[in-house]
Amino acid sequence: MRIYLIDDDSAILSVLRLLIEDGGLGTVAGCANDARDALEDLPSSRAEIVLVDLLMPGMDGIAFVREAKKRFPELRFVMLSQVTSKDMVADAYAAGVDFFITKPINSVEVASVLSKVDELLTMSRTMQQVRSLMQAVDRPGSREEPKAGAQEAAASSLTAAQLNTLKTVLHRLGLSGDPAYGDILQLVGCLVQEGRQEQTTVSQLCSRFSPSPKAMEQRIRRAASAGMTNLASLGMEDYANDTFTEYAGTLYHFEQVRKEMDFMRGKSDARGKVSVKRFLYTLAAICSKHER
Repeated sequence: MRIYLIDDDSAILSVLRLLIEDGGLGTVAGCANDARDALEDLPSSRAEIVLVDLLMPGMDGIAFVREAKKRFPELRFVMLSQVTSKDMVADAYAAGVDFFITKPINSVEVASVLSKVDELLTMSRTMQQVRSLMQAVDRPGSREEPKAGAQEAAASSLTAAQLNTLKTVLHRLGLSGDPAYGDILQLVGCLVQEGRQEQTTVSQLCSRFSPSPKAMEQRIRRAASAGMTNLASLGMEDYANDTFTEYAGTLYHFEQVRKEMDFMRGKSDARGKVSVKRFLYTLAAICSKHER
């Protein structure tokens, strides 16, 4: 990680540099005592993370983050502060701060926070890859097709419009090449054809198509979880993203997607949970909107 440091106290900058470089936490890409100077220096620093003091003369930390976020939206920001005002902390988060490090600085907190930011950067890169896959939905020949048997089974249960709708939804979730893709086509096709019987369990459905229903259900659960992670990544980047708004509260319980987002931000140790039954039945409902 390349880290840029901003503090009007040169002693603090020296301590942070020592903790970061001697602790193997990253590379210090640059330092500044003034926020306005930092804005000019950042483009050439190739920094990924900025550690910035809250209270500085001239441009304070919140004003800096607000301006830097406009110019460099890909950067992550950590605020250095001994201020405990809830309003000021809220303003900092609203400006674009990801985490706080409390002054006086200690090595354990610095290492912990930078580790969480590194996870955010990794998730962001993954999300960009997911977005690239999803953007391919309109390109001819871009979709990976399921195995022939699953394709034929689904095709016999769904109209062409329904099958295309189902494939499109899965593609938008980043699941076109998932090992459970064909399984999902089969089960959703069955639900559309025979009606969504609420008393039917996922295990019972899987037993109709596989000699190993537990393995089939686990494949689908992993796929549904991967879809939630992809949605959470989109929501973290753009809360108004069309795919996020359309499916976060339908295919999944929205509060569980929020939990997944908090996990990805490093704010929680608990991941969001998926309901495989809700996932499959909602897919079937989406397909059923198209007349047979």
